[in-house]
Amino acid sequence: MKNIVVLVSGSGTNLQRILDCIDSGEIAGAKVSLVVADRECYGLQRAEKAGIENHLIKRGKSFSEKLEKILPENTDLIVLAGFLSILSNDFCEKYKGRIINIHPALLPKFGGFGMWGMNVHNAVIEAGETESGATVHFVTSGIDEGEIILQGKVDVEENETPETLAQKVHQVEYEIFPKAIDKILKNKYS
Repeated sequence: MKNIVVLVSGSGTNLQRILDCIDSGEIAGAKVSLVVADRECYGLQRAEKAGIENHLIKRGKSFSEKLEKILPENTDLIVLAGFLSILSNDFCEKYKGRIINIHPALLPKFGGFGMWGMNVHNAVIEAGETESGATVHFVTSGIDEGEIILQGKVDVEENETPETLAQKVHQVEYEIFPKAIDKILKNKYS
């Protein structure tokens, strides 16, 4: 059984999707053994309801150190699911190839510092892009710079708003995140 640790900062809808996909077998031979948040959020309540060990570690310079102290030794994959804090360079290096993130745009475009949530969707629309989507990528010390694992695309319509684009991109996240996780856990990533 592969052990997944999920880091959240918000409502935890991608966490819920991961849990549902484990239950359905879409993500096979795995379990979420720990959920960690960097702020009070509904994602912690989702973990609690599912009977999963969960912790709140306040954001700050010592976040990565505190996280490392509570990580299960047998952690196979660390999944950033709507997680907004930046992990330390040392942490990223130590767990290289075992940390993934989902980003609400088609990287390498619209990534980096400040590119999260509605900021991303606003930037996509203001740039006149005709498509957007979501990207699952490995986490490195560079923000949104890790190797791309999987992407899914949506069309950006003429009358698109950041809110409507966010809804479309979130649906793509639900599709590709479980596939990427399953692929990595089965060592079928290439």
